[in-house]
Amino acid sequence: MATITKAITYDEWLKLPVLEDAIEEVVDGEVHIMPPNKLVHAVIVENLADSLKAGVDRKSVLILSSSFGLVIRQEPLTTREPDLALFIKSGIVERDGYIHSAPELVVEVLSPANTRVERYRKLRDYESLGVPEVWVVSPEAQTVEILLLNNGKLVRDRIVADGELHPQRFPGAIVDVESIWPR
Repeated sequence: MATITKAITYDEWLKLPVLEDAIEEVVDGEVHIMPPNKLVHAVIVENLADSLKAGVDRKSVLILSSSFGLVIRQEPLTTREPDLALFIKSGIVERDGYIHSAPELVVEVLSPANTRVERYRKLRDYESLGVPEVWVVSPEAQTVEILLLNNGKLVRDRIVADGELHPQRFPGAIVDVESIWPR
């Protein structure tokens, strides 16, 4: 992961060139550039997206599984690129081509290079934005950790290795945990 060490502002960030084949997040004004996801990671995201798309009204729900900028805060600038996010279309706040509002569900697929500190900071950022539900998917353990927003804090509800997942805000969407993993 490459990092630009000079803290940048929101306006400076808007002027940066778009990077092809890389994932860019800004944490407290520092730009973090990560390589594109590996195949297993991408397959897991697509499997989850396919399952979720089958159970929601696509006219009112937006499911993003491609790189997009989610602005957490402008000062100090913090942006994230969730692996997967579900939004109620009518609640999306878009400015300057980026989303400035909380998704209803965020899915993060862990990579071997992820550290505990990175995971903690990312979850705190989603928490500060008011994301009501986060799934943390571990390809290595083949588990999904469900975190729910409770009194302003994301807390673990459970960790599942089998069965079905039902997003709180999308009761018609059903994800068979075994269908997540590449076969």
